[in-house]
Amino acid sequence: MSIDLRRGWENFARKATQWTGRRQAFGIALGIVVVWLLTGPFFHFSDTWQLVINTGTTVVTFLMVFLIQHAQNKDTRAMELKLNELVAAVAAASNRLIDVENLSEEELDVLHDHYRALVEMARHEAESRHQTKRHPVLRR
Repeated sequence: MSIDLRRGWENFARKATQWTGRRQAFGIALGIVVVWLLTGPFFHFSDTWQLVINTGTTVVTFLMVFLIQHAQNKDTRAMELKLNELVAAVAAASNRLIDVENLSEEELDVLHDHYRALVEMARHEAESRHQTKRHPVLRR
């Protein structure tokens, strides 16, 4: 894919996802449905009348899935890069997780459990310190 075509696609995808996320886009979609409903009696609620909305919504949904997924992938990659930059910039931070998005689900589950255990240990330690401060007898 040429650079100009790729940039054109990126520009279109960004603008389309931004526009479809606005309330005006919802209003237009709602308006289309209302017009379709109002024309039902005119077309005697025929199979063709139903097919129009079914086909239209199916095509739009099919295309939007790919457009939204493209935008989500790009946003996720940008977020990962920003987080990687923050981890790299903090001297005390471990850089072992910089490439964590490439781990399997099972490996991510293990890491999640590890960090959940660390949170519980920190919570228990904080509660212990709090109890010690509240009870002078425990300080000795």
